[in-house]
Amino acid sequence: MIKLVSWNVNGLRACVNKGFNDYFRQSGADIFCVQETKLQEGQIVLEHGEEYRQYWNYALKKGYSGTAVFTRIEPLSVRYGIEEDSEAEGRIITLEFAEFYLVNVYTPNAKRDLSRLEYRMEWEDRFRNYLLELDRLKPVIVCGDLNVAHQEIDIKNARSNRGNSGFTDEERGKMTTLLEAGFIDTFRHFYPDREDMYSWWSYMPKIRERNVGWRIDYFLASERLAPRLEDAEIDCHILGSDHCPVVLKLKDTAGAE
Repeated sequence: MIKLVSWNVNGLRACVNKGFNDYFRQSGADIFCVQETKLQEGQIVLEHGEEYRQYWNYALKKGYSGTAVFTRIEPLSVRYGIEEDSEAEGRIITLEFAEFYLVNVYTPNAKRDLSRLEYRMEWEDRFRNYLLELDRLKPVIVCGDLNVAHQEIDIKNARSNRGNSGFTDEERGKMTTLLEAGFIDTFRHFYPDREDMYSWWSYMPKIRERNVGWRIDYFLASERLAPRLEDAEIDCHILGSDHCPVVLKLKDTAGAE
């Protein structure tokens, strides 16, 4: 089995002080993806032994965005950003393995006033086209904070939140378009009707205690990977960030990594 974990840590240095390393060790992940690291090169040293290779994509703006991947499996290649050169906000890392591509992504937020919604729509189209280019070569696994609750089941208060950032018809529509292009929402693949399963909660008082949340962190997989999907989990009990980790388990196959 190959175990993959994804977690928006909302500041890795802060999360390390709230149990990140304990969860990392306990998870036993073969590949561990992180979003919103909010740091620059040299600002943190993580010691997870020689078995994990580390790949970082830092935002140019200090204390903002950023992604990282820790992997026991040596990638064939590593790419930062959608284009060949690194993007300014450090949102994407793509690792190529023998049997699939892994894309770790922190999708741009449309902002509370939706001032970035137009940019978000353009970004979604570019990102989808990038994934489809990869998918023509070999299957793709996408993980990260996609900043959208896709269906009403993925958000506690759907009616009152409709039209808000992360639950606009436009953002939800782009997710539908991506899935219809040949990708599986792995959690809903296993648990299509499970309610009250969320991955993000506001820091407002009692919100997480009452489980007033949104499911905006995902593992998506190319449809032809369906036979290899073993399980998908949301580790709602793990604190340390306003997001919790999400997990994907893949069945091993002969000749797999």
